[in-house]
Amino acid sequence: MRLRLLQFAVFAVLILLWHVFTKPGLIPSFYFEQDNRAAFFFGEPLKVFWVIVEWFTSLEIFPHLGVTLLETMLGFVIGSVGGLGIGLWLALSNTASAVMEPYIKGFNSMPRVVLAPIFAVWFGLGIWSKVALGVTLVFFVVFFNVYQGVREVSPTLLANARMLGASRRQLLRSIYLPSAMSWVFASLHNAVGLAFVGAVVGEYLGSSQGVGYLILQAEGTFDINTVFAGIIVLTAFALVLDAIVGVVERRLMTWQPKASETEKV
Repeated sequence: MRLRLLQFAVFAVLILLWHVFTKPGLIPSFYFEQDNRAAFFFGEPLKVFWVIVEWFTSLEIFPHLGVTLLETMLGFVIGSVGGLGIGLWLALSNTASAVMEPYIKGFNSMPRVVLAPIFAVWFGLGIWSKVALGVTLVFFVVFFNVYQGVREVSPTLLANARMLGASRRQLLRSIYLPSAMSWVFASLHNAVGLAFVGAVVGEYLGSSQGVGYLILQAEGTFDINTVFAGIIVLTAFALVLDAIVGVVERRLMTWQPKASETEKV
């Protein structure tokens, strides 16, 4: 409870500072008082709050939010599954890893956001161009974590398991996957945000629906409060998806000792 109170206190302080910074007359500064420039550039928290309330009470946000969440979830799931599968394959096959290494590094070094216009040409302006961009952002984060997690399995542990007659499938199920799981979930927490980035950037480049589309329309009219409202809504739902990943992680990683238990030992 004390932790939650401290977190809420930090949030309240940030909102208060935002309000003081953008409220005319509260800061004795000629630059910010003139024409309320601070509010023009940084918005006002109360107006941002009422934009969000209006979106949800009028149900205007739900079609756009549904599209963005669908694009995000598809990009997240496809990219994560692809990264997990190919990461395991290359980590367990030295030959395939050696052959594919320069290509993997080359694609990872590419600024993948610039692929968005190409995906728009290939897949059109529907959801699949946004999903494709999200997949490219998520895939490499998961891939490299899985690859590293499998490669760091103790050779002594593998040798002992083989001496006891463990098959390749048993090694995969009982040693490789559990060893890589902590790496996988660490990457999934990062991948949630990247999947949102893929969806929103794709909506920026061409769409008629989505929270990114609402933000783009607000930018065109210099409505900074609506821009911040869209950012806050996206952040809130990204935190919700991250919390879901955390719940799945705790359920699948029950064998892993908690920090408090480790300290007691």
